Amino acid sequence: MDRTSGRDDTVVALSERRGRTVSLDRRILRSSGGRGIAYVEAGSGPDLVLIHGALTTLDDMWLGPMTALSRHFRVIAVDRPGHGASDRIRFRDGSPWAQAAIVREALRALGLHRPVIVGHSFGGAVALSYAMSFPDEIAGIVALAPICFPELRLEQLLFGPRAVPVLGDALAFTGGAAFDTAMLPLLWRTMFLPQAMPPRFAAEFPFAWARRPAPMIANGEDAAALWPALTRLAMAYGRCRVPVHILGGDADLVVGNLLHGWNASRLIPGARFDLIAGAGHMLHHFHADAITAAAMEMGRA
Repeated sequence: MDRTSGRDDTVVALSERRGRTVSLDRRILRSSGGRGIAYVEAGSGPDLVLIHGALTTLDDMWLGPMTALSRHFRVIAVDRPGHGASDRIRFRDGSPWAQAAIVREALRALGLHRPVIVGHSFGGAVALSYAMSFPDEIAGIVALAPICFPELRLEQLLFGPRAVPVLGDALAFTGGAAFDTAMLPLLWRTMFLPQAMPPRFAAEFPFAWARRPAPMIANGEDAAALWPALTRLAMAYGRCRVPVHILGGDADLVVGNLLHGWNASRLIPGARFDLIAGAGHMLHHFHADAITAAAMEMGRA
């Protein structure tokens, strides 16, 4: 990828891309192979990257900790491949390891220097994969309720069948679409429990856009890729060479943070784990100060 300015084939305004219009003015970095990665940017200072989790887009980070972080950092939030406005190659881009490499290409094009990588949930697995793959290129990892070890997960059951060639596409565009319209509002609200979904998130998150068939197929592929990817991660934790700070909530209904984050912190040399009392899965919407403090500590390391 090459970083350019203005209206060209490398960086384009999202509102001009495929006729889509959403609330945020994303930019697109396009690789030589044509894959586009969407991002938004705010703030100034040391570089920091935000990577969202499952069933969301970068809007989740924009509506969450990005404002607080941008007071101290130059913050880049990205749409993971296949989500939001980022492109995806079917059957290749589902693994957190593959997504880490794709995000890294975009960050290099933007000229970021040893950024702090902050990832939530599945994005936390991407962040940890980034640390294992490119340890000399980052300042550290802040992982928020990360998925760290293989286990049977609800998203594998609900969305995993969409990873199946042909059948998955048919499912996503027919009965799956009706299921998503009925079920996803419940899942999104469950992700916030025991807190209520913030009014701003409820008003501004692009729910209809996030539940289109294509990103739901991407969620299925992401879920299907978890077991081999997390097995590889678990075997690599002991060799991690970058600072890692994991935060999770003790009331999280989506990720068991003692099973995942705490156990991972015991295997990762020098890792820190903080369990936040009363916090649910979407802790980044309610504990931006703790996330900012963890990121600033990485930036000083």
